[in-house]
Amino acid sequence: MKYEYITRGTCSRKIIVDIENDVINGVEFIGGCSGNTQGIMSLVRGASVSETIERLRGIDCNGKGTSCPDQLSRALEAAQKKQIG
Repeated sequence: MKYEYITRGTCSRKIIVDIENDVINGVEFIGGCSGNTQGIMSLVRGASVSETIERLRGIDCNGKGTSCPDQLSRALEAAQKKQIG
């Protein structure tokens, strides 16, 4: 399942996640710091959705109250809810 999430409070504008059976097949960030988002994408590919949410939730970028990793956790949570509901 592919899911698009509009980010808030970060340089990235959108995150597209591809999930199958609670496993992240791929992530694409639109905007943001290229090196950082590529690193995040590489690290989470093949990981479980639930574990990734737990690891990334609440990471802050310079006092913004969120970050690209935190926004990815929110995108994954929203995708899970859509898949269940």
